[in-house]
Amino acid sequence: STQSGDEVKPPSALATLYLEDGSKFVGRSFGSHEAAVDGEVVFTTGMVGYPEALTDPSYQGQIITLTTPMVGNYGVPDRKKVDKFGLPAMFESYKIHASGLIVQDYAHHYSHWKAASSLGDWLKEEGIPGLCDIDTRMLTKKIREKGALVGRIEIDENAPAPDFTQIGNPNINRHMVSEVSTKEIKVYGEGNPIKIMGVDCGMKYNMIRLLVDRGCELTIVPWDHPFAADMHKFDGLFLSNGPGDPTSCDKTIEQLRQAISVPDDQVKPIFGICLGNQLLGIAAGGEAKKLPFGNRGQNQPVINHATGECYITSQNHGYHIDTTTLGSDYNELFTNLNDGSN
Repeated sequence: STQSGDEVKPPSALATLYLEDGSKFVGRSFGSHEAAVDGEVVFTTGMVGYPEALTDPSYQGQIITLTTPMVGNYGVPDRKKVDKFGLPAMFESYKIHASGLIVQDYAHHYSHWKAASSLGDWLKEEGIPGLCDIDTRMLTKKIREKGALVGRIEIDENAPAPDFTQIGNPNINRHMVSEVSTKEIKVYGEGNPIKIMGVDCGMKYNMIRLLVDRGCELTIVPWDHPFAADMHKFDGLFLSNGPGDPTSCDKTIEQLRQAISVPDDQVKPIFGICLGNQLLGIAAGGEAKKLPFGNRGQNQPVINHATGECYITSQNHGYHIDTTTLGSDYNELFTNLNDGSN
């Protein structure tokens, strides 16, 4: 239905968000209320876009805090609708990748011409907890001051506070890129004139749509595919976004080192976004470092060093390349104007 009925009631069950610094936030559960979940608690800015954010593979292993106060008033689109490529039309992947969702004011009544259900019902379908009536301003300030924190959403009111020495940081204890990367080679836009190989480290579906619509035949390969030997078959290489620590992608980095070490007459264009940019920076000799709380949102300002122009961009990453560690052969193209990171 494109809007909720009058019989829908606000959520009443309680749940608790625990953080590794010892703080806790008690709210109401509007998503799955079956099991506790752990994850790195991060925040993202932007007034809309929760269907896209929740299905972004870069949020694998993370509990998302939305800084905009009211969430859910436009519901969630139809999960069964597919685009011309056979991909879910309104989402960035085939499922929710975030571990949980934290909001201040959950709108249990929704209305939108594209809506098929409420946000809460979708979270329940996917087994993802959602917590509302949380002071997200206070939580965001805590993350800004202390950095991203490991947390747990606990739905059992009688459960003891978690022992965070037994709860691992997903950036350290899991290889999240391998969790979200394709397991097989796929081709989109077959027959298009521009041949691009895309390394899937957690590629969002809209990247596929936009590249193919611009005339590319996109061959998507797993994160650990030995692509350096195939570069001569393609016009360029695309490195996607993805979750977690870029240094865990050692096989991708080694392939990139080979790809950028060829003679000048064999060099092909390489385009990296988010994690892909970090992987390229490491291959070029740079050092990846963790940002205190990351850059996540739809309104991140960057400057183009080639033109001096400023752009407002969407970003979602927790690491950056320390550009002072890059070799003299490399220059920065974009810098985030909020924190000066690459």
